[in-house]
Amino acid sequence: MPKAIHGITVAHFFQSYREKLKMELVTGERGLHRLIREGSINRPSLALTGFFRYFANKRIQVLGAAEMTYLKTLTHERQVEIFTEMVERQVPCLVLTRNFNPTRPMLAIAHEKNLPVFKTSMITMNWVNLGTLCIDNEFAPATTEHATTLDIRGIGVMLRGSSGVGKSECALALIERGHSLVADDLTVIKLLDERELMASSRPLNRGYMECRGIGIINVAEMFGVKSIRLEKRIDMVVSLHEWHPDAVEERTGLEENYYEILGLRTPHIELYVRPGRDMARLVEVAALTQALKKMGHDPAKDFNDRLIAYMTQQSGQQSAVSIRPLSMDDTPLTKS
Repeated sequence: MPKAIHGITVAHFFQSYREKLKMELVTGERGLHRLIREGSINRPSLALTGFFRYFANKRIQVLGAAEMTYLKTLTHERQVEIFTEMVERQVPCLVLTRNFNPTRPMLAIAHEKNLPVFKTSMITMNWVNLGTLCIDNEFAPATTEHATTLDIRGIGVMLRGSSGVGKSECALALIERGHSLVADDLTVIKLLDERELMASSRPLNRGYMECRGIGIINVAEMFGVKSIRLEKRIDMVVSLHEWHPDAVEERTGLEENYYEILGLRTPHIELYVRPGRDMARLVEVAALTQALKKMGHDPAKDFNDRLIAYMTQQSGQQSAVSIRPLSMDDTPLTKS
């Protein structure tokens, strides 16, 4: 089931992205427990004028050059009223861009009410754009799959299958061929911007694999740092099944199948495991075929088009022969 995010603390956001967003805490350390309850950023321009009817109080509040310049036109008392109203509406924190320092009324209210105030050297637009990506990552719908995920030549492949079918062994063979492991056995998936699925591993078991008969192995130590990816977009799903006599396997690839994750459909291929089949090679070829499809080249469709064109040509030639008019050469010779 998807995991619903109802809020994250300001402390978590600050600790996770302080370097990326170049954030520095000015005051309000005792208020870092406040919750950010919406995955977006707000610039409180109208709120600074006293209009709070549609104030997005659940979001991070960002003040840039325009807001800070406007505050200088307000009296000390009016600023106190405005920021008191903001605090009463439970805003999570304030962020001042372009290294602006808080005004005295802002600083006094923030200190009194334990409201975290940060400043950053980034310009407002850049901070809002990058901050939105960060907060969107935190609030993105998430789920987990009992699957192993790899990066195969730039294509994110999630391997599914029942326990013991050979997912980890197949993944290990692919890693030996130079591909990268994202997650083994349990894949954490987030839906970003409602258009792409991002896979990652839990921090505890990142870089480790379980191989039946051997035990736990450290992939990075055995194959190098390049064999590990922290996260990867899922481009296709491959399901491994035990082969049985009644198994119906795809022969042409013309029919497109999909696997749904968090409401998003992803190309899906089913492969049957039996002795003698090189499953790692098959998965690798499937990934490369998917890469071709993303570039607009579908081998199955191309061959089907060639076959239809050939059949049409052959049919046309046969029709031309059958309706060819009688010529002098076709007239049988008779004795005079």
